[in-house]
Amino acid sequence: MFNQSFVSPVIRRVAVVGSGLAGLTAALQLKTRGHDVTVFEKSRGPGGRLAAKRVPGGSADIGAQYFTSRTPGFLPFLRKFAGEQSFAPWHGRFGFQTPDGEWQPFPEEARYVGAPRMTAITRGLSAHAHVVAETRVEKLVRKDRLWSVFDTDGKHLGEFDQVIITAPPAQARDLLVASGLRDLAAFLDDPVKRVLPCWAVAAHFPVSPWPHHEGMRCQHPALFWVANNSSKPGRDDRGQWWVIHASPAWTEQHIESPAKEVAQDLLEAFREVTGFAAGPDEVVTHRWLYAKSEGGEQPGHLWFPGHNIGLAGDWLSGGRVEGAFDSACSLVAELMAVPSATR
Repeated sequence: MFNQSFVSPVIRRVAVVGSGLAGLTAALQLKTRGHDVTVFEKSRGPGGRLAAKRVPGGSADIGAQYFTSRTPGFLPFLRKFAGEQSFAPWHGRFGFQTPDGEWQPFPEEARYVGAPRMTAITRGLSAHAHVVAETRVEKLVRKDRLWSVFDTDGKHLGEFDQVIITAPPAQARDLLVASGLRDLAAFLDDPVKRVLPCWAVAAHFPVSPWPHHEGMRCQHPALFWVANNSSKPGRDDRGQWWVIHASPAWTEQHIESPAKEVAQDLLEAFREVTGFAAGPDEVVTHRWLYAKSEGGEQPGHLWFPGHNIGLAGDWLSGGRVEGAFDSACSLVAELMAVPSATR
């Protein structure tokens, strides 16, 4: 874990592509060390997979559903930069279905969520960073020892000593190829570095459709995760919003299906699991093209000292929310260990 008291004697300009947890963690750790960091985000606001959609009466977490804290410095980092009130424990009942259909409880472990929505965490973190939103980085051009960064309109966004890319591997590869860095892009050609897609549905029920668990893994071939979003701290309590995540395999089979058909199919699967016949009165659907790490070798981060380019993200460190933090920490630690004359 990084030492917050250390300040680099050499101030470097660093561009960070992506304002999810990995990007903001790297930016804040570098800023704490005295570096000049700019974060570029293609969307209107920060978040990555810590995402929520506005729904009647509040919001529903359609991306990452909760996070754990197994790394000692993770919660202190969130408290310091996102704020004490930006997250809270989720005291839900969690279960999984065995192959024979029996329900078993999840192992006991503290689970946390953003409050009052998952995006509260990254919004809190981003308040301490220089984030340029609605800006998609398309190309990097090397001039001497500096990287010039350009957006999709060809606008020059500045010159930087180092670049950290925290986009999903497919998008990171596209950026590297567009920048003429095919040797670096080749590191992302390995199929195990894929991030799998996920269809997500948020559905509102006037009464509880399932009283036994607040979060569950099902044996149904279409479903990966189902949760009572309204059971999380700080959420609206008028009826219940449930979030349904399709399995990666089912999503890939239906990746181009219309959202309305996807919602109908997943709600039917939900009815088959719960036995609850009544349909929801509100439905919101979202397609994640990059949602879950496929696994395989996960080195924590990638750093290319000859290019002064690094990659970080949860897909490089276990796939969990906390993995994004761990990945950014390990990348910054290696970056800081490089002698300043070669950075």
